[in-house]
Amino acid sequence: MYGKGSAGLTGRDGQVFAPGLDGVVAAETRLSSVDGEAGELVISGFPVEEIAGRASFEEMVYLLWHDELPDSKMLDELRGALASRRSVPGTVLDVLRAAAAGWTSQMDALRMAAGILGLGDDGGLDDEDALSLVARFPTIVAAYRRILDGEEPVEPDPELGHAANYLYMLHGEAPAPEAARALETYLNAAVDHGLNASTFAARVIVSTRSDMISAIAGAVGALKGPLHGGAPGPALDMVFEIGEPEKAEPYLREKLGRGERLMGFGHRIYRVRDPRADVLAAAAERLYENVGNRELYELSMHIEKTAVRLLAEHRPGRNLDTNVEFYTALLLHGLGFPSDLFTPTFAVSRVAGWTAHCMEQRAQDRIVRPQSRYVGGWDRRWVPLEERQPTR
Repeated sequence: MYGKGSAGLTGRDGQVFAPGLDGVVAAETRLSSVDGEAGELVISGFPVEEIAGRASFEEMVYLLWHDELPDSKMLDELRGALASRRSVPGTVLDVLRAAAAGWTSQMDALRMAAGILGLGDDGGLDDEDALSLVARFPTIVAAYRRILDGEEPVEPDPELGHAANYLYMLHGEAPAPEAARALETYLNAAVDHGLNASTFAARVIVSTRSDMISAIAGAVGALKGPLHGGAPGPALDMVFEIGEPEKAEPYLREKLGRGERLMGFGHRIYRVRDPRADVLAAAAERLYENVGNRELYELSMHIEKTAVRLLAEHRPGRNLDTNVEFYTALLLHGLGFPSDLFTPTFAVSRVAGWTAHCMEQRAQDRIVRPQSRYVGGWDRRWVPLEERQPTR
């Protein structure tokens, strides 16, 4: 029924089926460009290495929404708009407390809470919804973590920046400047990454002229899946299992000998080193110079070098270099984040990209409606119930 086509499988009507839409261009965007062969990520014209370690997260949000960096007045206005919206309604906290009573996962709790941020709005305005979502995602994640830990949520501090405030709401004290900068660099590096599954989900939903709250709740649901949200935690688990530098090579050789994957190495898109890994490597080094366990950092660096060398030996030509998960785990651990907060923190960053994509899709005002290929039977005839024969 199918023959090989240039982009997938060709059906009898000549249409091409691309499983998972692999290789299909479904949108044009000014928000980010991912070149896996060259190892490049460009965000609104800026190489990620150029901007992630320099910009504030608020500047990155403004850039995605408006395609330019803000001047001081514009930046102050955005900071004020976000700060004034950080507190969440009591209904959201009630949902989070109910979720915690059943030990609901962090991502499920975020999805539930995100879905009711528009409570009382009859299809809110996109600009207002975007501000509310970006401002409140850190509050939701931090509040739920504290509720799970048996502590009361911490009210946001309007005097703190976005990244610093997230750390403050999690830990209950103002963070060191080095910690806030490290988190801000991570948030900037993760803010957008092409037409990934969660971004595509958001664009599909908003393309129906549905509201942005619904679109972002759908994106959170897509991110929850382990094939997309990733697993930075296991990359750090491997470091803890190894424990000492001299154990790294025997451990890694044994793992590779069993054909197992080394978490934190290799990427479906990047055929060379993930550019975000370099950005986060520099941020992690600065963080661990001032905050955190320096011995853990040195052990991680030794394991990374050993893993890259052994992967080149065991799988020549594959270019299985360090990916963003390895340094994400190291950096977020250094900031005092438990591993179950890694993916929700990714959402705290990516919500800015999701909302920007929703705005872009809204401006295009065209529903996303791909075709499907029917592979069922043909020419069936109705058989009355009393005449049907059992098939098993």
